[in-house]
Amino acid sequence: MNSARAVVPRQDLGYEHVIEPGSSADTLLLLHSTGGDEHQLVGLGRQLAPRATLLSPRGKVLENGLIRRFFARNSALELDIPDLLARTDELAEFVQSAVGAYALDPDRVIAVGYSNGANIAVSLVLRRPGLLAGAALLRPTLPYDPDTEPALERTRVLVASGSRDPYSRPEATQGLVDVLRAAGADVSFELADTGHELLESDIVATHRWLAGVLSEDKP
Repeated sequence: MNSARAVVPRQDLGYEHVIEPGSSADTLLLLHSTGGDEHQLVGLGRQLAPRATLLSPRGKVLENGLIRRFFARNSALELDIPDLLARTDELAEFVQSAVGAYALDPDRVIAVGYSNGANIAVSLVLRRPGLLAGAALLRPTLPYDPDTEPALERTRVLVASGSRDPYSRPEATQGLVDVLRAAGADVSFELADTGHELLESDIVATHRWLAGVLSEDKP
């Protein structure tokens, strides 16, 4: 990363966010879970990709006036799909603006999303093909079936699910994998014997997957 990029101050791009410059061409788009914020995954992101730029926005939706999310839901098991679609477009615009503002490589943006963040990352992949080079989806579901099959031949995806996750039934997880593969994505599927929480094995699997996705640039 050149010195000019390293000293760019944080811009007003419509989302409160963290930007931590790195020394490689890669950018991790960190998308927090329900109740998290823009700081939640920064430590994990740096652990997973020591040389990547970290871009971590704060979800704009407040549930019950307190709990932050990237999009609304009608209940714990029913997502507000119209709001998800609108928020997906809004987040995509933020990513595109950040690419320009921080001189990021538009072909090297990789999402790492957990729970609510994973689900909006799924929506970014389905609704805005080509925006992301890849996505690590930690405890996702298939929020909706796309109206048209996206072209995802150049997109790599990790789906890390829990076999006892109460928020993502096994058939929904398998449906997500099937939709992504049918669209041409290169999908790695990890299924842990757990619920919605993350295990150390999920971190290890994500680190291993990212090692094959991140650029080979030297510091």
